[in-house]
Amino acid sequence: MSKRRIAIACQGGGSQTAFTAGALKALYDGGFDDHFRLTSISGTSGGALCATLVWYALLKGDENVPQRLMDFWADNTAQTQAEEHFNHYVTESLRATNKGHLPQFAFSPYSPLIRTMLSLTTSQLRPHFTDLPTLLSKHIDFDELAATGPRPDLPALLLGAAEILSGQLVKFNSREQAICIEHLLSSCAVPNIFPAVEFEGGAYWDGLFSDNPPVDELAKAAFVGADNLPEEIWVIKINPTGCKQVPQAPEQIADRRNEMIGNMSLFHQLTHVGFLNDLLLRGAFNTDFLGQFHITEPILIPRCFDDEPAQPYHIPFIEMSQPLQEALDYETKIDRSPENLGRLIRDGEAQAKQFLRERIAALKTG
Repeated sequence: MSKRRIAIACQGGGSQTAFTAGALKALYDGGFDDHFRLTSISGTSGGALCATLVWYALLKGDENVPQRLMDFWADNTAQTQAEEHFNHYVTESLRATNKGHLPQFAFSPYSPLIRTMLSLTTSQLRPHFTDLPTLLSKHIDFDELAATGPRPDLPALLLGAAEILSGQLVKFNSREQAICIEHLLSSCAVPNIFPAVEFEGGAYWDGLFSDNPPVDELAKAAFVGADNLPEEIWVIKINPTGCKQVPQAPEQIADRRNEMIGNMSLFHQLTHVGFLNDLLLRGAFNTDFLGQFHITEPILIPRCFDDEPAQPYHIPFIEMSQPLQEALDYETKIDRSPENLGRLIRDGEAQAKQFLRERIAALKTG
């Protein structure tokens, strides 16, 4: 029996995407490959890093697909006492500023003063911990990727970014171009932290301005190939959908605003795919027309809200447990302490393990 075709979309969220790493690890450790075939994987920001590391492990033919992912996050974790002090200072300073306990100053990432201060304060830390290009180059051989070129033979990898000068949304696609370090840096370039990534005539910012994560394209043959159209789209979701009370403190307002902005493009895309599924189920398209897009059936996508009516193409997100969602704040998106990243990875493993168990059971019951 052929394996069910799955596309996975990884939402961005800084350090909180350690949850995504744990979820992807649990999927592969739990026998994902025994029941499903990964047709494509997409990501934005931290989700793009996780997606690319899984895709690269598949390219390399790794027997243990998640190992590269775990090695990356181990290097991205504060390991020495100096690194833990630095991480604590940065995280708590931002937390105090957002609470109004410290004055807020606006600095540009292009500022020579900021660059000098950062260089001095990180001189005793591992380069892998303080410099993203160095960290990425340690875990991915970009020269090898440049030499092999586009890889239409693998599951499609789609990375979201935003081109600043034109204002256009961009999807870097492994089927069309060799994945390079600039693609990942573009998807991670938070404007108030990193300078724009400029290459090949374009200038790029964080993919959170674009699709968080790319979803629409996973269901289009033009992007992923006719043989890679999924039967289900799974979203590993970082930002919680709802909250229990109206935020009032400045830091609560900022945190909730960030969560809602992070979900906005995702919900728009899922609503769009859901509407097309409704039209398909109701016979709105003729067979010849659908054949032009290689569409034969609705695609299973996540349910956006808990009170949505049940639909045959809706399945749950892989998302954080409620206790963890409530324990996190905006500052945990930059916190790389072992405690923060460890609990995120463990929760990702637990939630994805349960999710996979339910999907396998659904396959067996038809």
